[in-house]
Parts: sequence; structure tokens; C-alpha cells
Amino acid sequence: MRKAIRALKRDADDKKGTGFHVASSASPIDGAAASQGASRLGFTAGQVVQEFGWSDDVDDSLRAAVEAATGSELVDEDYDDVTDGVILWWREDDGDLTDALVDVQTVLDDGGPIWVLTCKPGRPGHVSHSDIEEAATTAGLHVTSTFSIATDWAATKLGNRGRGR
Repeated sequence: MRKAIRALKRDADDKKGTGFHVASSASPIDGAAASQGASRLGFTAGQVVQEFGWSDDVDDSLRAAVEAATGSELVDEDYDDVTDGVILWWREDDGDLTDALVDVQTVLDDGGPIWVLTCKPGRPGHVSHSDIEEAATTAGLHVTSTFSIATDWAATKLGNRGRGR
């Protein structure tokens, strides 16, 4: 499907003779670092994680580590059943973050985490932390933590504000 289409790109100049190369502008992280990053997201075996905002710049090693942790592939934006968590890859030019945060909550199980992965400062597409906080607040969420998750990406966890607030 979409993964196979994006993962392989014909390359007539390939010196290894396979004729294919992985097309990605992201700086990959090694397997151990990806696994550690994925474990910090807190996903466990059997969970369904929905991914939004995929593009060729995402960190495929991190994606693979999340899939290994859950034991299943990430589901895409068209998935319409209940999910246990969300990964939202977001860049400065992706549109309105508040709208995206409202949209990702539609099939999310109560209490499920929303992880916004943004380009780190100094990289193209960087989104400021204050923009994430503002969008989260407007969408009825709040920022609970932010940390570096991959070479080019930072992870921000969002949670529900709760009914009493």
C-alpha cells in the first residue's frame, strides 16, 4: 500500500545493482536509539496507534520501533475504528495545528496519548513550543512533556484537560 509505494523508488544509477533505494530526507537513528525513543512514547503490545502527517521526512527507524513495540503496523489517517494513541508528524507549513488536534481526537480512546512530533529547532518545518501549547489549549488539550525523540524530531505529549477544567 502507501508504505510500499513510498519506501521504494526506482533508481537507474544505483551502484549496488538492486535498482531501488529508500527515499527519505530524514536522518535515521540507529535501532537501539529508535527502540529507546519508542519506549518513551509508552505504547505497548496490542495497542492500535494511528499516524497522521506521514511524509518522506519522517524517521522510519522510529516508526518501525513503535510498530515493534505494539506488534502491529501503524494505522493511517483513514482508519475509522477506536485507537489507543496517536502520532502526529507536524511541520510549520502543514496548516492549522488546532484543527489537526481536534481531528485526531475523533477516534481516540479516552485517555489515549497524542504525540506531536515536530522538526527540531533550526531544521526546516520547525514549530515553536508556544505554538504547540496554544493549539493544544484551544483544542481542549494540554502539554505534558517534550523531549528529543530522533535526530531531526522532538516529541510533545498532549493529554486531555479533564471535564472539571
